[in-house]
Amino acid sequence: MEYVHGLLNAVSGLVWGPLMLLLLLGTGVFLMLRLKGFPLRRLGTGVQLLWQGRKPQGVGDVSPFNALMTAMAATVGTGNIVGVATAIGLGGPGALFWMWCSALVGMATKYAEAVCAVHYREQDPAGLSVGGPMYYIKNGLGARWLWLGTVFAVFGCVAGFGIGNTVQAHSVADALQGGFNIPKLFTGVLLMVLVAAVLLGGVKRIAQVAGHLVPFMGVAYITGGLLVIAVHINAVPAALLLIVKSAFSGQAAAGGFAGAGVAMAIQFGVARGVFSNEAGLGSAPIAHAAAATGSAVRQGMIAMLGTFIDTLVVCSITGIAIVASGAWQGDAKGALMSQTAFASALPIGELFITLTIVLFAFTTMLGWSYYGERCAQYLWGTKAITPFRVLWVLAIGVGAMANLSLVWIIADILNALMAIPNLIALFLLSGTVVALTRQYLTSEQALTPIKKT
Repeated sequence: MEYVHGLLNAVSGLVWGPLMLLLLLGTGVFLMLRLKGFPLRRLGTGVQLLWQGRKPQGVGDVSPFNALMTAMAATVGTGNIVGVATAIGLGGPGALFWMWCSALVGMATKYAEAVCAVHYREQDPAGLSVGGPMYYIKNGLGARWLWLGTVFAVFGCVAGFGIGNTVQAHSVADALQGGFNIPKLFTGVLLMVLVAAVLLGGVKRIAQVAGHLVPFMGVAYITGGLLVIAVHINAVPAALLLIVKSAFSGQAAAGGFAGAGVAMAIQFGVARGVFSNEAGLGSAPIAHAAAATGSAVRQGMIAMLGTFIDTLVVCSITGIAIVASGAWQGDAKGALMSQTAFASALPIGELFITLTIVLFAFTTMLGWSYYGERCAQYLWGTKAITPFRVLWVLAIGVGAMANLSLVWIIADILNALMAIPNLIALFLLSGTVVALTRQYLTSEQALTPIKKT
């Protein structure tokens, strides 16, 4: 087992090395520059479109709002709690700064993903809208790139069992065992039953559940996190300064931490950031392809909000609470570090984090089940849907009792393998994204009333 652990660590270090970081951040920067900062300039427009998108506005299966909630059901998960704490524990407070950087450019990546997903989507034999990287590779890049779409679908189908299944199940089982002494086997079985009950309804049931749960859990967690920060408000300025300084020096400004290199801060900040917001992975566009919308650009502006909310809001609250409270300097790791931070300010801090992990992980399993299902359908047709759902539910039970460090390492590797074909496709299709954006701006200007002088 030690040999396997060491081998996986070596592979993880390789796939998340300088080349992968350059590919992820470079693609985001490239798209942001080609779009002339459009995602950042239109953040407010995206918020307006989100609230207008509660009802179907074109061809598709779910409302634009519920498409984002389905995507966020998969992204707002244990990465926002456990992943942020792990990044700070391994890379120091500076890792949070690099999470912010990856999210800012990740907004352009997420925008481009959703634009391509809607523009190149298809209808399956059941009349449902299907899309995502495998489809925009197939329909946008042509026959000679079909192999790349297949590669993504294979990685996406397998990656879901790590990123959106076993990691989530283990986090829930670990939290409930530590908080309530509930056996992991019982948690695994209960999760299997609950997830199976939702999966029977397909994408529309998943979207409906996500549309109700995601806003509720997001507001509840943000409120709790802000209360923790408010209690430690005097330490917040120093915490923010420490986060920025550590990002470039690799050394903590206070005692209790041996120090981490800048490379470690960047590696774990970007890796956990991507694990949390999934910008560049190609997962979220699978959900946005089902949106009932007549405009790829409008859905793209809604989609980019997922990265903003997930990392620049939710992850930031977790990270600032951990650093400001001093929890990062103790012996607690992972979820326990977040629990320590919240318990320092809230009487029920540990219980709050435990229940939040359970809810976040549950919705993530639902969102990723849809992603994996669509990848399986692309590879083997609609006949693969039922077998995939069965395997998905069974894997939850296995994940609940798996080794934490091994699961996290495998998830990191699968993250990288899934991102590579998607980022290549986005780079090659960037011209189409820019052209569609210009068309939208032209039509928007044509509809703007001319002011009389």
